Amino acid sequence: MESNKSPPWALRWRSNTLFIIATVAIGLFTDLFLYGLVVPVLPFMLTSRLSIPEDEIQSYVSNLLAAYAGASVVSSIPAGWIADRTGSRRGPFLSGLAALLAATFMLAFGQSIAVLFVARILQGISAAVVWTIGLAMILDTVGPENLGKVVGSIFSFISVGELMAPVIGGILYEKTGYSGVFGVAAGVLGLDFLMRLAVVEKKTAAKSQDASEDAQHDQENATERDVLIPNKKKEDDAYKIRSEPNRIVRTLPILACFRSIRLVVALVLAFVQAALLAMFDATIPTEAQSLFGFTSLRAGLLFIALDVPYLVLGPVAGWAVDRYGTKLAAVIGFGYLVPVLILLRLPSDHVLNGTSNIVLYCVLLALNGVGLAVIGSPSIVEASEVVRKFDKANHGFFGANGPYAQLYGFNSLFFCSGLTVGPIVAGVLRDRIGYGNMNLVFAIISAFTAIISLLVVGGKPWQYAALPSWKTTNASR
Repeated sequence: MESNKSPPWALRWRSNTLFIIATVAIGLFTDLFLYGLVVPVLPFMLTSRLSIPEDEIQSYVSNLLAAYAGASVVSSIPAGWIADRTGSRRGPFLSGLAALLAATFMLAFGQSIAVLFVARILQGISAAVVWTIGLAMILDTVGPENLGKVVGSIFSFISVGELMAPVIGGILYEKTGYSGVFGVAAGVLGLDFLMRLAVVEKKTAAKSQDASEDAQHDQENATERDVLIPNKKKEDDAYKIRSEPNRIVRTLPILACFRSIRLVVALVLAFVQAALLAMFDATIPTEAQSLFGFTSLRAGLLFIALDVPYLVLGPVAGWAVDRYGTKLAAVIGFGYLVPVLILLRLPSDHVLNGTSNIVLYCVLLALNGVGLAVIGSPSIVEASEVVRKFDKANHGFFGANGPYAQLYGFNSLFFCSGLTVGPIVAGVLRDRIGYGNMNLVFAIISAFTAIISLLVVGGKPWQYAALPSWKTTNASR
């Protein structure tokens, strides 16, 4: 007798790997795009709509930005915990979009500062959900062996949103007012909603008769790779949880993985990466204004020099992480940033004059963009690999979904903390010791990060050098 339950419509393309990746990418793009879209509008919104005094605008803007970051930090781990305990990640993924819809509506029509603060908090919660659950969906879909190049490609794509959103927001507000800004926001949200509504996870599709053969093929390949891993039992023993977990660990199982120094360092890499990104966001406009007399729009265009290398090289750097391992990319990336960060002092020292000095600054920003592209993937790939080993060595301990959404919750927490701390530290250092010396401090931090990456990321250096080649085993990193 045939089952009367038919599979979902268009299951094959809705659960297609490319469509799932595109859905997550659009979700992350929407988060960053809407965040950046309203940033140039906030000061005018506070002045014209809420009649905030001019001398209080900067304080309110800073507090509204902090509300977003704080909400992201606080919400990241709960979002991961919930996602790992639900049968499907799609439900929580949609709930994050609901928070973003509410936030956008409140920003468009809110008539009090309290409403704007609630809106920014909802935006922060949405960001925590989309980054935590989105990255978990990517890992579920492509597996750890392809995570680097996929994450690198996604980060390159969403960097376009981060780059263009403030420029688009400023132009739309100047030409059309609030209606144009929030009209574009509504269009992006509509596309995001349709894609999140349509997507079907691989594991959900696998329960239907029309389950994708690709998912089965991936599982067979994973089994073949496991057979090829040398000393697999010895490796599993190193990640075996032998002691009885306490109540806190039973509630949040990912905490058991923090016995691995590799996981701790991977999260530190995420923090430093975010701090470096935020340092550029906080200081490029002010340096461009004081050094070249640029307007906000012209200062914003300088980010093109920084972000284009990130856009172009992100997928290549991610592929290199998958091919050669996390240690090489982390050491080279953070090590490379040391000299190019130091060289950023040259325009401030006026080694060239006029337009030539502007060109020099753009070239140096582009060189830094190359380094930012290289360090984009190692943290996530390294953390995922460590947690995957714990999950395999302790079957059933982390539940049916594993601890991956919890992991990305911690990753989001560290990353958002870096985004919060980076601008504060950069601003204080620039005011007290100057732009060139500020970059020297961040160069020292980058050098220290390269050293600990050499010693810890991917295993000890001598163990790393002795590992078999990638073609022999994909899991040897």
